[in-house]
Amino acid sequence: MTIAFRTRRRAATEPRGSGSVLDPWRHVDWILMSATIVLAVIGAFNVFATTQQRLINQGFNPYFYVTRQVTFLIIAAVVLTLVMAVGHDWLRSKSVILYVAVVMSLALLFIAGQVTGGARLSFDLGIIAVQPAEIAKSVVIIFLASYLADAAAKKIEWEEFVIVLMLAGLPMVLVLAQPDLGSASVLAAGTAGILLAAGVKRRHVIAIAAMSLATLAATVISGVVRSYQLNRLTAFVRQNDVVSADLQNVVLQVRFAKRAIASGGLFGKGYLQGPLTNGAYIPVQFTDFPFTAIGEQFGLVGCLVVIGLFSVVLWRMWSIARFAQSRLGRFIAAGVFTTMLWQVFQNIGMALGLTPVSGLPLPLVSYGGSHLIGWAIMLGLVQSVHMRRTS
Repeated sequence: MTIAFRTRRRAATEPRGSGSVLDPWRHVDWILMSATIVLAVIGAFNVFATTQQRLINQGFNPYFYVTRQVTFLIIAAVVLTLVMAVGHDWLRSKSVILYVAVVMSLALLFIAGQVTGGARLSFDLGIIAVQPAEIAKSVVIIFLASYLADAAAKKIEWEEFVIVLMLAGLPMVLVLAQPDLGSASVLAAGTAGILLAAGVKRRHVIAIAAMSLATLAATVISGVVRSYQLNRLTAFVRQNDVVSADLQNVVLQVRFAKRAIASGGLFGKGYLQGPLTNGAYIPVQFTDFPFTAIGEQFGLVGCLVVIGLFSVVLWRMWSIARFAQSRLGRFIAAGVFTTMLWQVFQNIGMALGLTPVSGLPLPLVSYGGSHLIGWAIMLGLVQSVHMRRTS
């Protein structure tokens, strides 16, 4: 006991410079970091595999998308390092500003947003398109976690619960109105994780579930949900039936996705050797259905490796949330955990025909700059919680 006391006292007086026990950079979770890096590398190779033949067929540079993906990854790495450096406590002090900026950007989409497939999801900045909903996922987590961390009670009461719903509901409604049901569901998942970590009561959980269903029904009845999105739900239910022409494209997309994974067998057909992937049978494969290319090229083994890596990431997030030294740290890690859990389940599920097609990217693996930077922020927040657990 005396030894332990002296160790704690020495740590408390230790300077925070390089080599110090309290130096945050000495406490990076390298298991989480390694799994993240491997998933990102797999994603870059997969982007090339799912785009190179299509680009060749169209007479374009086969390295176009993978070059952009690598560039996005470099930017994301810089963002991840910056978030780890400044720390989640500093971002907590800026959370209100970040929240207002995200809400304003989501609202501005209805005026200046680029219309793609009947939805306003991003700003067209020429060489890139910025999707505010991807950044909103991390900002909502840090904002809600900061708000609840200031509550003195161990379990949140009805008043705090309602306030959290309103704060989370504003960006969620704006995302629903784009319309983007997939990203809205991810925001809901992150909010649920924070509430559960904060000790939300059972009746509150029932209330939020009922309100979510009511909100979904209202968006369908009011016409906010477009016909193509309703077709995705119908196609999910009838994916093995003979369907009408307007549902045929969605149904065929899911059928080819399942066929690509199944045809890979145990070890797959080999890198760049997938007939369905090379034949462009699966639309937006490099963004929405990257798991199908992994299954076709590397089989069940490749699929299990990717799922295993995500499991490692989720395990480390769970552990960091469990042993966080502050309420803020626990809430942040819990929110990121449920966000990734839901998004991975939804993306892989729609590739297997287990969930409706939603357009959600597979974290770190799918092509796209906004979603990579959004996940860099979230992973940086979790790393910051772990790095500063001794402070």
